[in-house]
Amino acid sequence: MNKPMQAPAAAAKSERKVLYYRNPMGLPDTSPVPKKAPDGMDYVPVYADEEASASAGSAKGKILYYRNPMGLPDRSPVPKKDPMGMDYVPVYEGEEPQGSQVKISLDKVQKLGVKTEAVSLREITRVVRAVGTLQVNERAQHTVTPKFEGWIQRLLVNTTGEFVRRGQPLMEVYSPDLIIAQQEYMVATKGIQALKDASPEMQANMRTLMEGSLQRLRNWDISAEELERLIKEGQARNSIVFRSPVSGVVLEKPSVQGMRFMPGEELYKIADLSSLWLLADVFEQDLAWVRSGQSARIRVSAYPERAFSGKVTFVYPTVKAETRTAQVRIELLNTGGLLKPDMYANVELLAGQGRARRAAVPDSAVLDSGVRQIVLVQRAEGLFEPREVKLGARGDGYVEVLEGVKQGEEVVVSANFLIDAESNLKAALSGFGGQGGADAGAKGR
Repeated sequence: MNKPMQAPAAAAKSERKVLYYRNPMGLPDTSPVPKKAPDGMDYVPVYADEEASASAGSAKGKILYYRNPMGLPDRSPVPKKDPMGMDYVPVYEGEEPQGSQVKISLDKVQKLGVKTEAVSLREITRVVRAVGTLQVNERAQHTVTPKFEGWIQRLLVNTTGEFVRRGQPLMEVYSPDLIIAQQEYMVATKGIQALKDASPEMQANMRTLMEGSLQRLRNWDISAEELERLIKEGQARNSIVFRSPVSGVVLEKPSVQGMRFMPGEELYKIADLSSLWLLADVFEQDLAWVRSGQSARIRVSAYPERAFSGKVTFVYPTVKAETRTAQVRIELLNTGGLLKPDMYANVELLAGQGRARRAAVPDSAVLDSGVRQIVLVQRAEGLFEPREVKLGARGDGYVEVLEGVKQGEEVVVSANFLIDAESNLKAALSGFGGQGGADAGAKGR
């Protein structure tokens, strides 16, 4: 007898339309499909007839006004139709939003695809990307410039690009000035020996002459090896060997065998390429994120599969007017000599590490009217409050909120129904319906 009575009830239940599923604990969280809460409880289905009955219950109140069915900031004290023939929607007593708050049904929340996220404390970081070129480390460049006049008798390093070691012979030079200085030293040395029984004053004069001629050779950058040879052999030579002051690569070699050179003339330019500089062009809007000591990741097209590490050592104090960029110097080791000066490079700077953790929301939560920035705070299920905020740094898809919201508050993050940046605020607020949205939108204009 019970089966015929249960079948219609079961059939009626199966025919009821499920609008959505709500959190079993009453939290402001809904789902379009069945799901479970973290504690394993099933979400509770909300049927169309239940939503309709709730609407019917509210219809018992007094009608305050009729609002535009498309959410436009337009209302009427009497029933009317919009230009498309749609009826204006009645707003009953008790349904109107308080102040700037916007109240909507859970059905409309589902249709709009509204999602929320709690305001959380975050360390905002971001990657600053730039391009640049590799340069020779200015501190590792050296030139070979004689301080006397002479002639190159023999070039021992005769090719550009050749690697030389510190103290390696570069060339043999002839200079009358060098010969005279050597001869003065020899005369003074022999004079000291000849005047060993002379007065102390005469011996002191000879020592002064000997030390002066030797110091002159040192001032002319004659190597210690050549001076030791002179002291040991006690004989002047017509040619002196010039040696490399550093280990490195010959970048330039204006010298030619047999040429005459003058004091201060550059004969070699040698640079140590074991470390290089990367001069990166950073846009001025990113300069606040760049500081000395930051780590940099560098890639060059010659080795696309490999990343090189460097460190920011200097941010140049000027901006190029043509490109609105400032140069940032990054130093990096050139292990194995893979990197070459003037190579083009792509740079990534990990910025923001070590910043204080502050309240932050996703970028999509911010509605920018062009004059002010708004977020929609969820006060309860179906109740939202537009709130003006003051923003800080942006990065990693989040933006710091300096004023306006606090940690733990839920803000709306789904804003994909907005049309463009200029109408963001008005579209969002009017899309939620009610006069509160219209008023808040008017304030943003």
